[in-house]
Parts: sequence; C-alpha cells; structure tokens
Amino acid sequence: MPNTRILVVDDEHDILELLEYNLKKLGFEVFMADNGADGIKLAREHKPDLILLDIMMPKMDGHEVCARIKEDSALKNTPVIFLTAREDEKTEIRNLDEGADDFLTKPISISKLISRIKAVLRRFQGYSDDENKLSIRIHDLNIDRERYVVMKGEKEYRLPRKEFEVLFKLAEHPGIVLKREVLLNEIWGSNVFVVDRTVDVHIRKIRDKIGSEYIETVKGVGYRFRK
Repeated sequence: MPNTRILVVDDEHDILELLEYNLKKLGFEVFMADNGADGIKLAREHKPDLILLDIMMPKMDGHEVCARIKEDSALKNTPVIFLTAREDEKTEIRNLDEGADDFLTKPISISKLISRIKAVLRRFQGYSDDENKLSIRIHDLNIDRERYVVMKGEKEYRLPRKEFEVLFKLAEHPGIVLKREVLLNEIWGSNVFVVDRTVDVHIRKIRDKIGSEYIETVKGVGYRFRK
C-alpha cells in the first residue's frame, strides 16, 4: 500500500523503533511520537491514514488522545488501532466503545499487526488487490467511487463520470506517468474514437474544480498524480 501514512504513538522507544523499521520496510510512510500531545500535533499536521496508539502513556493516555482525534473534524474518520497490555473482555469493549477500530495486545506480533493494519485500511479506504476499489484517500482528498464524489476536507465535488474516472485512475497510481493513450483506452475504450486533446480538456476541468496541485503534466507523454 504505497503512500499510506501511519502515525505511531507509544512512550516505549524500542517499540517505536521496531514498528518504524518494519512498517517502512513494507513501504509505509511512518511518523512517530512518544507522547499523546505530540501525537495529536503530528496527526493534525500529516493527516495519517491510520494511527497506532498505545493506551498506557503518562500525562495523556491513549483513550484521551483518541477522544481528541475523534473530536477533530479533519481526523474523526481516521482509523485507530489501540496497542494495549491488557487482554480481557471489559478492556476490549471499552477500547471499541471509545473509538478504536481494532486493538492488539502486547507483546506485539509484527505479522499479526501488519495483517490488522491491512484489514482496517481495506475497510476504511477500499484498498484491495483487484480493480474494484471503492475509494482512495490521498493527500487531503477522499475519492469515493460508490457515490462518484470527491471530498476535499468538508467540501464535496461531484464530477461528471469521465472526469471522475480520469482522476480515480491517476490517483490509483501516484507518482507514475500515465500516457494519454492509456487513459483514453482504459476510460473511453479502444472502440470509441476520441483524440488526445479529450484527455487534456478533462484534466483542465478537474484542475479547475478541485485545484491544480494534484495532477502534474509530463510534456509529450501524459499525466501523473503527485505522490
């Protein structure tokens, strides 16, 4: 899952180092904080796709950090996985009631953690290994294929179908240049006669609506969604 941002908040530095190493090795972008206040600050700054949050921390525990994150309109839909030293039914119920989307008991099994992370991301962002993705969250955009809606913060954009499909196709492959002919064939089909200029017009309209900062022009080749 390239370009996926994960924030890890834990007061144990050896756990931070362990998770940073293993998550980066898998291609995740990782941010770390060793206390709740810094965790909230980093969450607001980087808008992570998922937060791994220790519960037992001094000064501000994980429950309070989670509550503050869920109160923030820009972060309230960010999935949270609690890291907890306790494993019992009451703790499980409390964790889920207080906003956790999953939890994992310490000592941490890296393989189990990665599996849980991927499961939560699939649930929240529509990640999958096939072409039937339901949505993509990238930068400050949530591109929802079920409703053909693009959310930028609290603002909603309803793009015409072809414009939406162009945006979705580019966002599926951030950092990769897609040639005009590739976009034409995959979105309009090889049996429909349209010219390269059609793609250029659709890109211009997308930029006019959601902003010009997301899609780069690669002269003489095509377009690329910024990483």
